Amino acid sequence: MEFAGALRQAIQASGLTLERVRHRLERSGVTVSVATLSYWQRGRSRPRSRAVVETLEGVLDVAPGTLTGLLDEPAPVAGAVARPVAGRGALAAGPPAGGHASASGLWPDPARYAALVGQLDRSGDHRLERIGVHDVYRLDEAGRTWTLSVRAVLRAAGDDIDRVVCVHRTGPADREASGASGLAAARYCRPGRVRAGGDLVAFELVFDRVLSAGDTAVVEYDLGPVTVPERAGPPRRYDRPFPHPVQHYVAVVQFDGDRLPARCYGFTAEAADGPRRRLGELWVGTSGSANLAVANVRRGIVGLEWEWH
Repeated sequence: MEFAGALRQAIQASGLTLERVRHRLERSGVTVSVATLSYWQRGRSRPRSRAVVETLEGVLDVAPGTLTGLLDEPAPVAGAVARPVAGRGALAAGPPAGGHASASGLWPDPARYAALVGQLDRSGDHRLERIGVHDVYRLDEAGRTWTLSVRAVLRAAGDDIDRVVCVHRTGPADREASGASGLAAARYCRPGRVRAGGDLVAFELVFDRVLSAGDTAVVEYDLGPVTVPERAGPPRRYDRPFPHPVQHYVAVVQFDGDRLPARCYGFTAEAADGPRRRLGELWVGTSGSANLAVANVRRGIVGLEWEWH
């Protein structure tokens, strides 16, 4: 049986209205609108959070696994990766990378990650579909300062969603030299709460309107500049953890000045402490940039790494 049919059957068997289901979920610390529950049981959208569905099983008094067992199976981290074909200038689809990781396992310090995001409002995160994410990571000629510009296209899978939570690793930074190692600018939205600790920064971006199911939002923001201590050496990779699926991901690494890496590769990983799997060599063009395009990212880490001369 499909998830939507099983949920509809469980709700009918419980004798609860959708409003009562919503209320009981809220009492358990889970916020899901009636419209979202309706979409789920009609198959118009699917839950993004396994934990939410586990709570829903308790509310509906069904056996564990009745609904969670019908969620999407773990899917590849990267369904299709654009990469150079040997000896040619065209692009080809790279092989998928398997894996499935918990959100906290995507970060080097899971406890710090949990502590930071626990201070932010993530009630709408699992009800947002990530249509596209576009990162531009810029590294200065000396290899000591970097900035990051991000554009994300989001679509609401439920009602009353007013923000999204973003988390980034700033890496080893010279705090005195950086000064601005957190959120530097936000466009088409406004910053909410910002929390930083260790080499992580987490923040809310509040949309310019409250979203209803089906509405889209575009947000842009900048991080940095972040100054890397000399003892750490110039950065050798940029990567993004994906705790939520995204339909399309594009990463551009821009190397300023004349100093370019000898080689650049795309890679995926299942967890922060897991092995990296290379996806193929990437061309560094005359603009001094390399890019990676990935479709249907489910969960894991995707990035670029490079070797200096």
